[in-house]
Amino acid sequence: MVLIEQLLTKDEVVQFRHKLYQAPWIDGKGTAMGMAADVKQNAQADANHSDIQTLSNLLLSKLGNSPQVVSAALPNRIFPPCFNRYSQGETYGYHVDAAIMRMPNSHEVLRSDISMTTFLSEPDEYQGGELIISTEFGEQKVKLAAGDAVLYPSSSLHRVTPVTEGERLAAITWIQSLVSDSAMRDTLYQLDQSIQTLVNNPAIRREELDRLHHVYHNLIRQHSQV
Repeated sequence: MVLIEQLLTKDEVVQFRHKLYQAPWIDGKGTAMGMAADVKQNAQADANHSDIQTLSNLLLSKLGNSPQVVSAALPNRIFPPCFNRYSQGETYGYHVDAAIMRMPNSHEVLRSDISMTTFLSEPDEYQGGELIISTEFGEQKVKLAAGDAVLYPSSSLHRVTPVTEGERLAAITWIQSLVSDSAMRDTLYQLDQSIQTLVNNPAIRREELDRLHHVYHNLIRQHSQV
């Protein structure tokens, strides 16, 4: 898991929420596939509405301009973000995201390597509604500030616990990475984060940074799929 703090500023969150409150919503079951539809109880903003398409494109631009998202995901394709709402009593049981997704209004498909949730409600605005991700180290509970996001493997079982009070708004999307192997992707992320830290250290010689860059880009060249 990778946490992205303030992918959206507080002002941007306000703008997103204003548009979402005015947009039409549909039953979230209609957007789930297979067994996931049996455990999905929420609402989803109508993806065909012009305001929702505008918000989706705005969030896509934020993803593309986030160095941490690019470093962690190495995006090849990104599914247009969707917006969901959980009101009192609504939940999404354990499920795995579809491995292959058809891009909207296109014949192209996307392999879901990474799932991403961007929180649009503050944690104290609702009770319950935690994103639970099953990992090799046990269940990880995620409930972030509005504007923060979390990246996690699409292959993981995950769920949203029932909202018992208030309302939970979030944006979700899926990313096909240039590097499909999650272990190598994590290695590249850790290496890149170390390089970025060393770049800001005046005591590090340029020759050392060049060597690390050489290793980093050759690993991407070896493991990427384009």
